[in-house]
Amino acid sequence: MNLLLFAGSLRQDSYNRKLLAVAKELLSEIPDITVTVADLKTLAFPVYDGDIEAAGMPESVKSLGQMIQAADGLVIASPEYNASISSPLKNAIDWVSRLRPVPFERKPVLLMGTSPGAFGSIRGLGYTRAPFETLGSFLYPQPFAVPKAAEAFSLTGDLVDSATKQKLKTVLQNYVYFAHSLSGK
Repeated sequence: MNLLLFAGSLRQDSYNRKLLAVAKELLSEIPDITVTVADLKTLAFPVYDGDIEAAGMPESVKSLGQMIQAADGLVIASPEYNASISSPLKNAIDWVSRLRPVPFERKPVLLMGTSPGAFGSIRGLGYTRAPFETLGSFLYPQPFAVPKAAEAFSLTGDLVDSATKQKLKTVLQNYVYFAHSLSGK
């Protein structure tokens, strides 16, 4: 099973990139899983603009679309921006949704995230569900959020609390089962 991971944050040292790195490590322990990580910062999408689209789909959008199309599932770690979806993630979703066929359609998606506040990113993940549902993705029903991100990670980027890391491991294992049951692989 091939999984594509990406963060809805562009900042190089973002907590969500750290969470994604922990997820990648935990997923690598599961047999028959291949993990690819996409970087929205490197892809450098312009802000969605129909005039840009009319002039030709940016290569970065096509590239992410191909990665999504090739994946059996998506794991996305995203912060919340003002209790809602992060703008880099929303922009990426809007661009990729313009490709035909729509790469998100029928893709199993796990949403997770972290932020400095007490709610993790759970409020934002609620809003993040909407575009994926509209685009026909299969959302794993249990999003995963890590509160107080500034305290949650060690200097090496690992989760400090072993119970939180175990919970993430369990969520990832259950997501893989969920994605596997949908893909038939």
